[in-house]
Amino acid sequence: MIPGQWICPGSGRIVSHGDVLKIAAEAGTVLLGEQHDKAAQHRWQLHVLAGLRALREDLAVGYEMFPDRLDPVLKRWTDGDYVSEAAFLEAAEWGTVWGFPAELYLPLFRFCRQFRVPMHGLNCRRPLVTEVGKLGWDSIPDTDRDGVTPALAATRAYRQYLFDITGGGSPNRKVQDPDDPAFDRFVRAQQVWDRSFACRIADLRSAPTAPLVAGIIGRGHLEFGHGTPAQLADLGIGPVVVLLPHVDNGPPPKGIADAVFCMDPHDEGAA
Repeated sequence: MIPGQWICPGSGRIVSHGDVLKIAAEAGTVLLGEQHDKAAQHRWQLHVLAGLRALREDLAVGYEMFPDRLDPVLKRWTDGDYVSEAAFLEAAEWGTVWGFPAELYLPLFRFCRQFRVPMHGLNCRRPLVTEVGKLGWDSIPDTDRDGVTPALAATRAYRQYLFDITGGGSPNRKVQDPDDPAFDRFVRAQQVWDRSFACRIADLRSAPTAPLVAGIIGRGHLEFGHGTPAQLADLGIGPVVVLLPHVDNGPPPKGIADAVFCMDPHDEGAA
């Protein structure tokens, strides 16, 4: 894989940067995956956002990192109301709502502020994830669901995917099969996030003058059309373009995304 190239998984076809951005901008919803602790991947996201903003002045950015209740804080940031980044991060409860250094994400936040790009939280209240994982959706009153609707049931393929990325058949693992009912709790919890991100994006895309929505989301919620893309389809939102950074030497697996960007392995924080 040659760093700097966009590739369509499966076919191996090389696509130009301009064509990828044009397709994403026309789709209306583009999801930019990441590994949360990789600085180079956040720089890649920034460059893609800049390209999308050049094509669509109505760009809005949704962040997994923030619950949607903090949207007023995010608006005050992009409106230029906070006199310092420290004041913004404190108001946004960064140390509580997200467990990764702010320095990884500040370039994205600065871009949104500088170009007055609206920022939105895609997440829900954290306890909802635990509650649904433990009890299931039916046990949660509508008033406590934080505006998130019950998730489309996980497919067998998604359960297998989640099983594999969380350790597969490790001999020290209690759950040895993706169909084990003991795995249900984890799957339900994961799907609360999937559905929350999808519901928030659907709200933005359903507005009378729908913006181009770019989602900054962990790649585990996006790969192979599972997770948030599947929940968006269930909500009637489409088309959706998924773009991922590619950090491996080998070719990307078929279906992992609409296009992947080959990262330079020598770029600090690429992998």
